[in-house]
Amino acid sequence: MTEIVTALGLVLVIEGLLYALLPGQMKQMMLKAAEISPDTLRTGGLFAVGAGVAVVWIAKSLLAAS
Repeated sequence: MTEIVTALGLVLVIEGLLYALLPGQMKQMMLKAAEISPDTLRTGGLFAVGAGVAVVWIAKSLLAAS
């Protein structure tokens, strides 16, 4: 459970940094995202989930073993 809370905290840190350092670019990105079809956003989200699972799996199985 502590790993999930840590991961969520890191997400907030990264997002917060992006909004603090690049507020104009983040607003532009949100406007562009509003123009993208829901199916395309869903596909991108599923790809991100898969990539995230792969990164966590690699970190847990390969990097933790060293």
